[in-house]
Amino acid sequence: MKFSTSSLLLALSPAAYSLNLGPDYQHPIEDLDKDLPFSQPVTFAHLEWQRCLASSHNTPLDIAILGFPYDTSTSYRPGARFGPRGIRAGSSREKKGRSYNTVWGVDPFEEELSIVDCGDIPITPFDAAHAFKQMEQGYRQVLYHETNVTEGWKHPRIISLGGDHSIVLPILRSLKTVYGPISVIHLDSHLDTWDPYEGYTGIASEQSAITHGTFFWHAAREGCINKGASVHGGLRTKLFSPKDYEIDEQVVGFHRIEAHEIDIIGVEGIIKRTVDVVGDNPVYLSIDIDVLDPSIAPATGTPESGGWTTRELKRYIKGLENLNLVGADVVEVSPPYDSTAETTSVAAADLIIDILAAMAKNKKGLPAAGVKTAVKDEL
Repeated sequence: MKFSTSSLLLALSPAAYSLNLGPDYQHPIEDLDKDLPFSQPVTFAHLEWQRCLASSHNTPLDIAILGFPYDTSTSYRPGARFGPRGIRAGSSREKKGRSYNTVWGVDPFEEELSIVDCGDIPITPFDAAHAFKQMEQGYRQVLYHETNVTEGWKHPRIISLGGDHSIVLPILRSLKTVYGPISVIHLDSHLDTWDPYEGYTGIASEQSAITHGTFFWHAAREGCINKGASVHGGLRTKLFSPKDYEIDEQVVGFHRIEAHEIDIIGVEGIIKRTVDVVGDNPVYLSIDIDVLDPSIAPATGTPESGGWTTRELKRYIKGLENLNLVGADVVEVSPPYDSTAETTSVAAADLIIDILAAMAKNKKGLPAAGVKTAVKDEL
């Protein structure tokens, strides 16, 4: 069918008149500025990518996705440096316009929030000490952006994509400058509070004492964690000795919830114990993907059998919706060990979608630096 120039012009909107399609174009005009689930450069949930780490970037942010492609501090399987890329690919079916979350009753992209993908911090894999400096600088650059939220939020909420779990140390160092010691909800099969000087890790330098299994010990010693008001969930690791639990309690101050307890008290019981411990403090949620059973999320550096299901974990996150969530991460996704179906990456991306919903529903935030937060016991 051939279209005349006059009939074609009548079908065009005023905006389309400015299109330069060259001479003798004979086809109907359509809007091609759109995304399909499998098209376009890969950002998280097809969000706009902004160069938030550029010195010239001054656009206000409310919620930022920030990648940490780093796995130099892992103790078993490497590969989590590809985690941010894998999680973004796993989020491809998520996009604005198909984003109403029925469980949460909110569409995060329709809440007048500036939600952007800030890309990845460029982290060297060759020098761990310098890598931690880069991570802290990058996180602070985003954390200290202006926001659009008029009530409560003085700083953007950042959802970090790991990377091995040690990335949380520079994150907590950064958050301490705003919120003081922060309550941590740590979902993981491992403690990550091991004392590196107990002879477990073969320390060759002070930097080598910081691994993805010791970073919370360092964070506690530096006053980054709200001692006595923080929670482990999903634990099922073996210990070097019972002393590991003593250190976890006395030095770091976590309340522990073992993975098997979900069979006894259920998800609701675990939620209640978490909320009772954390209270109304500012909260950082850290999710090691190995909190899930490896039958569900095989692509991780240190898998442990007997984990939670994705449905149980999603229900647990929903139970945290009234907490003052000021930051979050999903870490230890190692795509080289994933299936061709991207099982682990899809699960990780979906957890972040729920975290976005939690942040969108709770915009009240907390006061910024200078305001003391409750700390049950001094370090």
